[in-house]
Amino acid sequence: MKEMSTITDRFIGCLYGQAIGDALGLGTEFLTKDEVKAYYPNGLTRYDQIVRDNHRRRWHEADWTDDTDMMLCIASALVKHRGKVDDNTLYDIACNFRDWMQSPDCMGIGRLVYNILSIDDYVEKPQEVAELFWNMSNRHNAPNGGIMRTSVVGLLRNKDDIEIAAANICKLTHYDPRCVGACVVASEIIHALVYEDKQLTTFEIKEICQRYDERMLAFIDLAKNSSDINELELDDEQTLGYTLKALSASLWCLFHCESFTDGLLTVVNAGGDADTNAAIACSMLGAKFGASEIPIYYKESLYKHIEYDGAINELVKVLLRG
Repeated sequence: MKEMSTITDRFIGCLYGQAIGDALGLGTEFLTKDEVKAYYPNGLTRYDQIVRDNHRRRWHEADWTDDTDMMLCIASALVKHRGKVDDNTLYDIACNFRDWMQSPDCMGIGRLVYNILSIDDYVEKPQEVAELFWNMSNRHNAPNGGIMRTSVVGLLRNKDDIEIAAANICKLTHYDPRCVGACVVASEIIHALVYEDKQLTTFEIKEICQRYDERMLAFIDLAKNSSDINELELDDEQTLGYTLKALSASLWCLFHCESFTDGLLTVVNAGGDADTNAAIACSMLGAKFGASEIPIYYKESLYKHIEYDGAINELVKVLLRG
């Protein structure tokens, strides 16, 4: 295990990356590459550039969206249960999801998640409800609402806990094996970067994928072998919001970008479901490069950065030093 100062820097970097990617990514969410260029001729680089159209004006400038809201729902339960993920923790996460959905702060929630959380007995049997909705979609539906919030799971201290925790938390709303596998891959990558100073190889990532769904493998190759992120067609309307698109976007940044800022601006300006793509990509990049390599502007200009600092400090105290 690396020195504690390095681990702490990467731990915090992961969490800041999540919120920063989410907040800046809102500026290009649901836009095509051409629309991004029209909205931001010189590229989107700052929160105060974000256009205030009907979609984006619902949030304060530099605010994160549902991706980070739901991550914080998980984080709160992990703090309460001291990093242990058992049935009681899963119950509390489900309760936190439901409470957030019913609060005035709930914005941007995906249709699948809303429908699942609206079921009367969701909190009592969340995975059963999620499986029911998956079966109702003829086992076809695999949106990115699970992977967008999974970064904090990778910060659990015990490596042996990561896969089971990531899978079970994903299945609270997303039951498809592609969703589950994507959450496990992202969480394992983050854990290895933070605690082992190690970037998983494509072979190691594919080994994880093969335990869940072989359809994941092509997206790993695409991320590795594409020289330009636009080859991933993140703005393709037919696959917008697909969990494997979000995974491939994050892996592309991990494999090809030489700094946190490089990855952030590249994925944000590619359009598509940009807040989610950037949330998971930048959580990985933050885990790789550390909070110390993230420009202060992006951290301190977040709309609720003081509140977020408090949440991060609690996670550091409980998960890292507890």
